[in-house]
Amino acid sequence: MPELPEVQALRVFLDGHLVGKEIARVLPLAISVLKTYDPPVSALEGATVTAVTRHGKFLDITAGKLHLVTHLARAGWLQWKDTFPATPPRPGKGPLALRVVLAGGDGFDLTEMGTAKRLSVHLVRDPAEVPGVARLGPDPLGDSFDREAFAGLLAGERRRIKGALRDQSLIAGIGNAYSDEILHAARMSPFKLTSSLSEEDITGLHTALRTTLTDAVERSSGLEAGKLKAEKKSGMRVHGRTGLPCPVCGDTILEVSFSDSSLQYCPTCQTGGRPLADRRLSRLLR
Repeated sequence: MPELPEVQALRVFLDGHLVGKEIARVLPLAISVLKTYDPPVSALEGATVTAVTRHGKFLDITAGKLHLVTHLARAGWLQWKDTFPATPPRPGKGPLALRVVLAGGDGFDLTEMGTAKRLSVHLVRDPAEVPGVARLGPDPLGDSFDREAFAGLLAGERRRIKGALRDQSLIAGIGNAYSDEILHAARMSPFKLTSSLSEEDITGLHTALRTTLTDAVERSSGLEAGKLKAEKKSGMRVHGRTGLPCPVCGDTILEVSFSDSSLQYCPTCQTGGRPLADRRLSRLLR
């Protein structure tokens, strides 16, 4: 799933490729992708893109007085196209979900692999009309997200830290992968309770969070959209590396599986050498 660093890199990429250009056509090709119908996507045709912004893991393309807001979900992606085939695509065929064609003939496709269709596109007059945007917590790379602000967010929480970091209403933009990476950098168990965090724990976790996300954004800076997935995978230290050696201590990276996700961690770095219980249908991190 694209998370804050990848969506930020896409925002920068699109800012350089879309702003100042006119939208010629918007073609929804999967019945599940479009979540709003008023205004219709045809209202974008002839409008000039004036800005591309990010809200957590949401991309926001401003054209005229409208906002095309996209959430790529777990299996969605954006593919830039310098040209398109002369033959229009057939709706419902393959992973293609939505196509945006610019007046110059270039543009982008939104695609989604797999059978669980969660990619979403909203066309709204205000981004706050999108429910997922309206309930977002603060951006962890924002100037106001200092150690004290982070401590204040955690003060009322009583749950495992892994789940707290992934909660978009608490902190916007962190998902399964980067929460694993942040906790590894902080040398903290993903099962540690927020209510048991010491002042030193909070300071270390805040530093790890900011450093991990900032480094990931910097690694992705300037990359084309098609190279961002590979960059994300290559930068992971524990996430998605079950059975491989930890790059810090050499211990074997372990995994805990849940009904719809999994987490990875290093026992030596994070849990005092103790393996965590693997309850596959656990609801602990929801």
